[in-house]
Amino acid sequence: MQLRYAMTGLVVALALAGCQRTAYDYSSNASAGPAPLTAQPVPSVQGGQLPPPTGGSQFPAAPASTSPMPGAQPGAMAANALDITKESMVGSWRVNGSCDMFLTLTNLGSGSRGGTRGCVGELTAMGSWEVAGKQVLLKDRSGNQLGSVYKTADNRFEGQTSTGQSISLSR
Repeated sequence: MQLRYAMTGLVVALALAGCQRTAYDYSSNASAGPAPLTAQPVPSVQGGQLPPPTGGSQFPAAPASTSPMPGAQPGAMAANALDITKESMVGSWRVNGSCDMFLTLTNLGSGSRGGTRGCVGELTAMGSWEVAGKQVLLKDRSGNQLGSVYKTADNRFEGQTSTGQSISLSR
């Protein structure tokens, strides 16, 4: 029985030892904080009038042709394409040497979940992908096709977006 009281007293003592006051102490000196930093010099700012915009629009004209790869039609690519499996596509891919594409086996609609990081243009909207024959279809989050690629070598795919921009995937 004595051991029981001793253990209870020890537990209470340990619990109270862990407690401390966390409220702000208003009696402490408020001016004891760190010294302010020295301001850095700032270069002078120049002002002036911008030249008027050239042309009738602030945006360049859209390209007239939707076929960016002369002589290489999607059908010709498919005929020379190598066989692929869905499992071989899973993982991280480098797109056009400038951004990343991630492909998973998680189901999303009729395809699998996928996405890009650091890409520009249509590929920023990529949300899913699927293998159809010898091509990989890239789709947006609504299931609309953004483009397709074909296997041209081990760990290398070539294709284009639906607007004609070329796509190159590599690992």
